[in-house]
Amino acid sequence: MLPWIVSYQREIYLAFAEHIKAFSAGGGWATFLAFLPMGILFGLVHAMTPGHSKTLLATYLTGSSANLWRALLTSMVLSFTHVTMSVVIVVLSLPLVTMMFGGSGPGSSPILEGLSRALLGMIGAWMIWRAVSSHRHVHHGREGIAVGVMAGLIPCPLTLFIMNFAVLHGVVEVGVLFALTMMIGIGVTLAVVAVAAVLFRARLAALLAKRPKLLDRFSRGLEGFAGALLFAAAIFELVRR
Repeated sequence: MLPWIVSYQREIYLAFAEHIKAFSAGGGWATFLAFLPMGILFGLVHAMTPGHSKTLLATYLTGSSANLWRALLTSMVLSFTHVTMSVVIVVLSLPLVTMMFGGSGPGSSPILEGLSRALLGMIGAWMIWRAVSSHRHVHHGREGIAVGVMAGLIPCPLTLFIMNFAVLHGVVEVGVLFALTMMIGIGVTLAVVAVAAVLFRARLAALLAKRPKLLDRFSRGLEGFAGALLFAAAIFELVRR
């Protein structure tokens, strides 16, 4: 599956490169706009590859009490932040790129990755505390938005490449448009992950609905376990870097 995804991405990227070259050489908008919807498929398939915080998203939503709408909102915020960070980094030019990337390899951003993992670790610790607290706490939609922003701080490497290619050919607006369509595709994949996590949690809750005390203990345990996973993942990533 992964080799096919990589091959498919390469084909779309090469087609995008040819359209960028044609547009920068004086080609009209009509041809590029006809190709633009491919960005949605590009983003959808690209988000299936490792990364994009899919595991973190599923872990958080499985352990939280977010409803379907809040879960979808979290996935949309994650997608928006993930792609927008890449666009902003390139548009704000090379000094910021150098600072954020620290001279590391392409697609790597140590400062933003470290910040993202540290903040997610704090969310994990908060979930653990909430699970062991004597009183249950209401999960606000703001928490899901915060998780989406924190997880999305790591810029999308492929969007960085696309934006840089567009900048090099002097057609930044074309790169931004393609990035926006990619964002939709990435959002669709992340939304599927969010829905699956919520349905999984709802199914487990339905099985325990007739045993409220057990359900409460199970909910606390699930939230604590999810928080511990987020916290452990954050610590592991920070130590590894």
